[in-house]
Amino acid sequence: MEQTPQVLEANDQIIKQHRSNNFDFLRFVFALLVVISHSYPLSGNSENAQWIYMLTDGQVNYASLGLNGFFVISGFFIYRSFARSASIWIFLKKRALRIFPGLFIVLLLSILMVPLVYEGSTPLFRNIEWYTYLPNNLSLYGFQGVVSGVFDRNFYHAINGSLWTIRYEFTLYLSVAVFFLFRRNKLWIQFCLLLASTVMLCSYIFFREELGPLSMFGLLGYNVLNLGTFFVLGSLLATFELERWVHWGFALVLLVLLGISVYLDLYDVAKHIVFTPLVLMTGFLTLSGVKEFGKWGDSSYGIYIYSFPIQQVLVYCFAPNAMILMLCSVPLSMLFGYLSWHLVEKRALRFKSRPFYEYRRKWLNPQ
Repeated sequence: MEQTPQVLEANDQIIKQHRSNNFDFLRFVFALLVVISHSYPLSGNSENAQWIYMLTDGQVNYASLGLNGFFVISGFFIYRSFARSASIWIFLKKRALRIFPGLFIVLLLSILMVPLVYEGSTPLFRNIEWYTYLPNNLSLYGFQGVVSGVFDRNFYHAINGSLWTIRYEFTLYLSVAVFFLFRRNKLWIQFCLLLASTVMLCSYIFFREELGPLSMFGLLGYNVLNLGTFFVLGSLLATFELERWVHWGFALVLLVLLGISVYLDLYDVAKHIVFTPLVLMTGFLTLSGVKEFGKWGDSSYGIYIYSFPIQQVLVYCFAPNAMILMLCSVPLSMLFGYLSWHLVEKRALRFKSRPFYEYRRKWLNPQ
């Protein structure tokens, strides 16, 4: 169907807005924080050795900052994706295209890598875990970290321990999709998000010891309450068009409040309320040079899903210390992240705006 001038103009505004903010850079930084954080335990060192962990008296580590930031940004823009989608099918198609193509390739490369590092006592072709690794992880909810005989001598035995968060994010996507039942009633959506964030935040602060260990569909209660609250609050702020209220003064106040919460050992109580708007305001407070970071592509997802197996292979082959592992794995993860974006993710996202049959017809009839 031909697009109207109004639709084209709206798309141009979306593109301009996307290119004039810092979110591509923030996602890149958050991904690298996860890589840096994993360098410690994967090399056999304690996460307590992280500089930020010691500075905050154990309240913050690099991985938690990265993951929390990811879920804040995701909650904000997933709601925007929902608001722009004409139907639930289009919304879910866009979300699936963003997650599964890159995930499939990293899982495929992982199982192809297994014979090179396999040290099991039984022949690899008899190891059922090798065959179930890809389908289990591609299902998201059947997460399988280990193939016995692979990285058994490493400090951590999982091939890709980073993938556990994807099922939480996809579940939150499905939760947002429920809003299609009453998508024209924005006040009702805002009420639902406010209620959900309040319940989740209170449950996290007051009842996480009781609710944290509970599990359903492989989703641990603690992670649902912690990461989920960041996501829901990000979505809530998206409904109020936070970008209209962005100001350096507000961001500075939030940063001071975050520092005070750390100083008073209250970060775990205040982080959702303070960190969420701080991340979003930082994203919209455009900085010269930083706002053009995305012109090279969005490598953050690729960095996140490739860094763990890269680090495991480096530990297996060279047994480096934390600093050497960090220095080697960061550039390699960046390389694979950009390759994943340009060779897989970017190509898959072309299906967002066209029906599949058009690409099929083009492939079958290239002339």
